[in-house]
Amino acid sequence: MSSEVTHRRRNVSPSTSSISNDRKSSNSTNGRKSSFTINGGKFSRREATFKPDQPLHTAQDSLFSTSSGYTNYKGFFNLSMLLLVVSNLRVALENLMKYGILISPSSWFGVMSTDIWMWPNLAVVLCSNITCVIVLLTEKALANGWIGNKFAVFWYITLFSIHVTLPVLVTLILESNPLFSFYALSIIVIETLKLVSYVHVNYWCRYARDHEEKQKDFSYPANLNLKNLYYFIFAPTLCYELNFPRTPGRRKRFIIKRAVELTVFSFVYVSLTQQWVFPLVRNSVSTLSDMPYGRRVERLLKLAIPNILIWLLFFYTVFHSFLNLLAEILCFADREFYRDFWNAETITYFWQTWNIPVHRWCVRHVYKPMVKNKYPRLQAATAVFLISAVFHEYLVSVPLKMFRLWAFGGMLMQIPLGVITGKILKGGRAGNIVVWLSLILGQPMAILMYVHDWYLMHYPDHVPGNGTESYLG
Repeated sequence: MSSEVTHRRRNVSPSTSSISNDRKSSNSTNGRKSSFTINGGKFSRREATFKPDQPLHTAQDSLFSTSSGYTNYKGFFNLSMLLLVVSNLRVALENLMKYGILISPSSWFGVMSTDIWMWPNLAVVLCSNITCVIVLLTEKALANGWIGNKFAVFWYITLFSIHVTLPVLVTLILESNPLFSFYALSIIVIETLKLVSYVHVNYWCRYARDHEEKQKDFSYPANLNLKNLYYFIFAPTLCYELNFPRTPGRRKRFIIKRAVELTVFSFVYVSLTQQWVFPLVRNSVSTLSDMPYGRRVERLLKLAIPNILIWLLFFYTVFHSFLNLLAEILCFADREFYRDFWNAETITYFWQTWNIPVHRWCVRHVYKPMVKNKYPRLQAATAVFLISAVFHEYLVSVPLKMFRLWAFGGMLMQIPLGVITGKILKGGRAGNIVVWLSLILGQPMAILMYVHDWYLMHYPDHVPGNGTESYLG
């Protein structure tokens, strides 16, 4: 037994010596691998290589460089939101300490409880249905061939001119609240755009019928009835179709959610306007009249923040809450009322995305027909902005009963601004900044100019003095 163990130990000893020899030989080399043998088998192992200058640097860009491809700036976004909240809380606290609570819901209901039968705006809205019925009867006469298209052109120009100008005369002659006049005239403008689309589409249908170009689901002139017309009048779109896409049913939870949003955000919208904007605008009257340009700029910047916040809240309330509520009630399936206007890198893209119903109407009934009739695209785009400028001035100047053309000029300025952001800046981050600056500074400037002239016209004795109060307000 002992001799057998001794024999095994003797068999191991040569291998052990070979291992030590291999280690010595491997240590004398600079390679990364060393080999050794056990009982005739050859094995290898990797050894660490130690260099005097170990590399730590690679070719790479800083994270703030656009060439780095880094886009995760969530922390800075959170910081911006916190700074916005903190700064506005400070302004809100300053406003409360100076003016107290100006929000008065009782005054809102007091205005609404005025004798509505003496309210000219209600009469304007109700009488506008006469135009709708006349348009329907005219379209039926055209479908039956009782009158021709040439007479219809002259007739519709006269009818729509009366439809737009008669409310202006009523508003200018009779006493009415400017806010309610704005809402009434907005309904008039919406009806006008809808009826133009209704007439235009029915003309295309008559042409297709007379030239045997009817499509599969062609339902003209069966669409000429009150139900079809008034569904379009109430639908959240300005472009008429014979058959709108419909949803299979109504979602009660969706309707309740949108109704709550509409109610709450409308209350917040009016409250912010009454508490935050009114004092600033009222105290800015003497600033614009007498103060130097530095204080005018200060007043403009002071009004810019509440204005853009209220504008964003107004956008969400109208284009998301209200239009989705209306679409759900009417089972209207197309809910694309806006696109990503917040990413707009050009003024042109902004106007194409923030108000989809108006954009579709302008493209369908103004831009494309003009291009089809060989007008240059620039002239077609200018015509679109010109029509928009006229209606913007219509909705502002008539309720205020003064014509200053600030809104008209502001809309026409969008044409060169679109060239700057599109052709010179070529979009990008700089273009997006210019788009937001035009919203942040352009609207407050127009508001200050209109309210300044309106306040001096109606309350010349109540203009604040040229003192400290006006500057701090």
